[in-house]
Amino acid sequence: QVQLVESGGGSVQAGGSLRLSCAASGSTININVMAWYRQTPGRQRELVADVNRGGTTDYLDSVKGRFTISMDNAKNTVNLQMNSLKPEDTAVYYCNADLINSPDTYWGQGTQVTVSA
Repeated sequence: QVQLVESGGGSVQAGGSLRLSCAASGSTININVMAWYRQTPGRQRELVADVNRGGTTDYLDSVKGRFTISMDNAKNTVNLQMNSLKPEDTAVYYCNADLINSPDTYWGQGTQVTVSA
């Protein structure tokens, strides 16, 4: 079992920055990949960025060059630095963790990010 708690959402004007953090607890030693997803009403949840224990990252094309994901293995946290925010980045952002050799996936409660024009 892994518990995920997000923080750092809020409202910002276009061009601004926000930093999301996600703290993991529980069976964190088994975490293989951590990620940030986002969802807007009426749309499917989409993968924004992910990072594995080795530090390999992957990003949604629309956020490349603007967002940076990082994992602190010692603190069991994953952060998402979001720069040059656009109104289309407005969504509820969810932290996610996948475990080694397990089909289980874990989600945080979500944090709202609102970007105004």
